[in-house]
Amino acid sequence: MTESVSERRRFQRIAFDALTELQQGERHWPVQLHDVSLKGLMVHAPAQWNADTNQPLKAIITLGSDIRVEMEVVLTRQDGPMLGFVCRHIDLDSISHLRRLVELNLGDLGLLERELAALGGE
Repeated sequence: MTESVSERRRFQRIAFDALTELQQGERHWPVQLHDVSLKGLMVHAPAQWNADTNQPLKAIITLGSDIRVEMEVVLTRQDGPMLGFVCRHIDLDSISHLRRLVELNLGDLGLLERELAALGGE
């Protein structure tokens, strides 16, 4: 019997709407966040998307007036209007905020702990 994609996925995606921006050098694009996980994010491609996809970008998700999740990401897939990014670097404050966001949305501390263990094992 074969596993489905969702069964193989090690990180749960959280559908979430927050002010999100991608930056690369002096260029920046406001984007609509589709979902986020401990490993990356998916956004709707902006109309004027012209990033160098061979270079990393900075993703900034604003959760509140003074709470932001910032991560260095690289494009891993483009599926129609959707852009999928994997996180290559995230600071301690940002991962703490992201962990809390995932924890609140998963509602399952055991699942969160398994995801954190998988993240640490990569």
